[in-house]
Amino acid sequence: MGQWVNESMICVVTGAGGFIGSHLTELLLENGYHVRALVHYNALGLRGHLEEVVDNARSSRAAWLGENRLEIVAGDVQDARCMRELVAGCDVVFHLAALIGIPYSYTAPQSYVNANIHGTLNILEACRLEKTPRLIHTSTSETLGTARYTPQDELHPLQAQSPYAATKIAADKLVESYNLSFGLPAVILRPFNTYGPRQSSRAVIPAILSQILSPECPEIRLGSLAPVRDLTYVRDTARAFMMISGAPLETVIGKLYHLGSGKGISIGELANLAMGVTGIKKPVRETPGRIRPESSEVQLLTSNNRRIRDDVGWEPQVNLADGLRKTAEWILRHPTFYRPDEYTV
Repeated sequence: MGQWVNESMICVVTGAGGFIGSHLTELLLENGYHVRALVHYNALGLRGHLEEVVDNARSSRAAWLGENRLEIVAGDVQDARCMRELVAGCDVVFHLAALIGIPYSYTAPQSYVNANIHGTLNILEACRLEKTPRLIHTSTSETLGTARYTPQDELHPLQAQSPYAATKIAADKLVESYNLSFGLPAVILRPFNTYGPRQSSRAVIPAILSQILSPECPEIRLGSLAPVRDLTYVRDTARAFMMISGAPLETVIGKLYHLGSGKGISIGELANLAMGVTGIKKPVRETPGRIRPESSEVQLLTSNNRRIRDDVGWEPQVNLADGLRKTAEWILRHPTFYRPDEYTV
């Protein structure tokens, strides 16, 4: 972690109720941070995956729970005043809040502009006005488009092959501009494909595993089996965020970091590996309704992670087979979280 973290340190996590955000929040609390966790306001008062984080803490009697180091805030990144109040007095902001489903971005592109671009602008303005010491912004490998060379380093050209990717490129460039124009101490972390417990079935690994594990599914229905992805277990992704938050300011500020294993696997190979891990064999079928428009599908993503290894010493610790096993175990413990017979957009 380094010497930067101390007992009075306050960090903000936007998107804390989501998949990666909840794991990051959990890891930060375990390592001594005070966390101000933003969840998207809803009338039911639901807090997303933070419900499980709190339940796990109660079961294990985690120290942070008794020390009141978690503050959950309901709000919306599209509300500028709300964001300024959120970041006031904090030491670091981890910005993960975003709309992320690619197929839904074909249907509702305006929503992605509002959340991903305007929401990021609100975070940037809030951090600038409140003089936040460090902002870590979340990018995505989808901004790269299909690889022009592999492994893809931070100099790889950008190409928006979906409305989602376009909004994330815009958000990344806004962060870059605030660093260069206003001296905002910002870092961009670009994860390739993260997977693990709590991920929704709109992502390929839970889509595969939930169908494998469901007795009601005689086969595994997927989109194209050809695309290649670079997969990182969620705890490793969360650890990268934490390590960058603790790295010397002069080492990381103003930089972009690619985060991945450096190894690619096709969707078809991934399905076979998942069946090997679970010991359950089923036929795999490409399903027309799940296949993205040809020019929109990113065919090849493989990360060059040399910069993050050199600067902060991060390397993935969980291999793909072990990560799939951990994810399958979580799915079996949460059978009502998935509807494996339906296509999740």
